[in-house]
Amino acid sequence: MPEFAALDPLLHSQLRLAVMSILISVESAEFVYIKEQTGATAGNLSVQLDKLSTAGYISVIKSFKGKKPVTTCSITKIGISAFETYVKALNSYIK
Repeated sequence: MPEFAALDPLLHSQLRLAVMSILISVESAEFVYIKEQTGATAGNLSVQLDKLSTAGYISVIKSFKGKKPVTTCSITKIGISAFETYVKALNSYIK
């Protein structure tokens, strides 16, 4: 039986993987955009972003546009590395 690479449990969550997939291809993305793209509820997305941020995979910056609060997320170097490792691990299952 072939040996499979371990899958990062943090990225193995469907919503967290979707967030990382979005952020890997853009410089940054606002919370509302990520919410629309993933179809997640605001509460669930907030929890998952916090988990990714705590792990150092993304950075979350809170600011204001006028009087409106805006949350902007971007992937970190650690996050890029973790994502690339996860994709390689998935490929080990496919081959």
